[in-house]
Amino acid sequence: MSDTSGLITPALVDLYLAPEEKSEALRALAQRLVAGGRVTDLDGFLADIAAREAQAPTGMGDGIGIPHCRSAHVTRPSLAFGRSAGGVDFDAPDGRPADLVFMIAAPAGADDTHLQILAELARRLMDPAFTGALRESESPRAVAALINGEEVPEAAPATAVGSEAAPEPSAPDAGLRLVAVTSCPTGIAHTYMAAKALELAAERAGARIQVETQGSAGTTPLAPEVIAAADAVIFAHDVEIRDRARFAGKPTVDVGVKAGVNRADELIAQAAELVAAAGGARPAAAPVAPAGSRPAAAGEHWAQRLRTYLMTGVSHMIPFVAAGGLLIALAFAIGGYQIASAPSVLGHFDWTSSHSWAAMLFQTGKTAFGFLVPILSGYIAWAIADRAALAAGIAGGAVSVAVGAGFLGGIVSGLAAGFLVLWMIRWNVPRAIKGIMPVVVIPLLSVAAVGFLMFVVVGSPIASAMNGLTDWLNGLSGSNAILLGALLGAMMAFDMGGPLNKVAYTFAAGALTTAGTTPDAGSLKVMAAVMAAGMTPPLGMALATVVRRSLFTAEERENGKAAWVLGASFITEGAIPFAAADPLRVIPAGIVGSMTAGGLTMAFGSTLRAPHGGIWVLPLIGSPFLYLVAVAAGTVVTTAVVVLLKGLRKPAAVAAVDAPADAPADALAVAKRPAAV
Repeated sequence: MSDTSGLITPALVDLYLAPEEKSEALRALAQRLVAGGRVTDLDGFLADIAAREAQAPTGMGDGIGIPHCRSAHVTRPSLAFGRSAGGVDFDAPDGRPADLVFMIAAPAGADDTHLQILAELARRLMDPAFTGALRESESPRAVAALINGEEVPEAAPATAVGSEAAPEPSAPDAGLRLVAVTSCPTGIAHTYMAAKALELAAERAGARIQVETQGSAGTTPLAPEVIAAADAVIFAHDVEIRDRARFAGKPTVDVGVKAGVNRADELIAQAAELVAAAGGARPAAAPVAPAGSRPAAAGEHWAQRLRTYLMTGVSHMIPFVAAGGLLIALAFAIGGYQIASAPSVLGHFDWTSSHSWAAMLFQTGKTAFGFLVPILSGYIAWAIADRAALAAGIAGGAVSVAVGAGFLGGIVSGLAAGFLVLWMIRWNVPRAIKGIMPVVVIPLLSVAAVGFLMFVVVGSPIASAMNGLTDWLNGLSGSNAILLGALLGAMMAFDMGGPLNKVAYTFAAGALTTAGTTPDAGSLKVMAAVMAAGMTPPLGMALATVVRRSLFTAEERENGKAAWVLGASFITEGAIPFAAADPLRVIPAGIVGSMTAGGLTMAFGSTLRAPHGGIWVLPLIGSPFLYLVAVAAGTVVTTAVVVLLKGLRKPAAVAAVDAPADAPADALAVAKRPAAV
């Protein structure tokens, strides 16, 4: 059994958690962690918890809430436990308030041993006997002992954390054999809860299952022979599966990690139906997923899948854009714009010359820029058909650069390579050839086909379109530039990280590939406008929580503290908690503010080579002072509009607060009546 002592103490147990409002309940538990020396900064830790809550609800259903985060303010891996008679709403999928609340606090650099403890706790939360004991216990000491794996001083129907291994499968060797992979963004809770839920569901169904948890506690890959013997695969994940190609050829159920927690029995049944369909035994509920692909979730629109493919390519391209763009900007800052025409530093480098250093930075950045389109194309293809499509995607992107088709050509070649390889994976080939398909046959045929497509068929028309786009961006001026900046600003703020936001960002990041070495290219102005517009919604909401605190809940004021940093770092999603609580007022305010910032940035002619960074890349922004003026103006406009809109609905609430203590009961009742929205 793992040494779990000290994860929780009786002082960290609250069996009578009073607040039923989530933010206050979180604060009550966090205060216990602060009092116990487990957390150094209450507000900073709560901001980290709020940021995690904003990503996705932490209500697991069945009356369990698991707010958790990694935080620099945590001194050691810890857990605070609260039991609420009235329940706390953590937005669980079954709508049930949580009467058991586990606040998991992990340091930013938690060691593997303690992360394994937290992972085992997450597994035990799926055991009804364990949660039943927590609901019945009347002693904080007994609860702490139960969670820590110590001797429980009172009878409890559940075993302690880490005191028993996963149940042995009860199915005979001839039964259904499954493998699964679970993962979540933080890798602390959902990953292991989904694994345990799938194990229990498989046991109930008389099936065998082995689960690979790709979480923070480390990963033990499934043995190749186990995968080979499996009848089907279940992926329950919110981040990309590592080494997905290992499962090529297996019927696949592919869902989010929460489905693994809440619908484990359904997933086991779906896997059984896929196996039956493959063997012709009984009708299938869903088609068999092709090897290497990530099937769409039920009801997912093709446009959502396309966006996922494109954003995968863009996300892998961004490090090259950032490195190359910043190096070129540094070179210009040191050696001036004429450094672009400097001879190669190979054989002409002078250690004592700033001109040589500037030339080296410029030429390195330019080389990094050369990878943009191939990486974009390659990882679009990878998102569609996994590793087998990388060669064709990268080669197609390189051909796109060669023919002048730029990032538009890279998108086309990536999509073509991905879907071509996805089709080739489905070929039913003889066993003797199957072994060389992913390393010889598929790369050979797909690279040749995509090369033909880009060189002969679509390369020239796309190159003409790219030249037109480049000329248009470089020729933007006056009202046209301001209107484009305002439009991109509206898109950035409309869904704050959603599809429209990503379309605007992808357009700006992709346009950077057309900038070349021109210091004032129109595409650099577009990138500056998009980043300014993306910074203003969270900054505006943060400022609003300071200017008019009374218009915001305590939880929103806590979120406002984190929004300062998120907005300054160009993380538009920092405004999502405010928009989720009051979309009809927050979203319009954000749109107006972002349009202001985007339009002013274009009007001022500010430029930006880096695709991200916020104020941290300010020294590398063209016309930095005017850029800050544009961001500040957008922030103030956002704040003014949201305060105005929220203020229109508050008179009744203010009357309730200001009513005298001796006011008649019926007057107070009227004062507290919610204002019409």
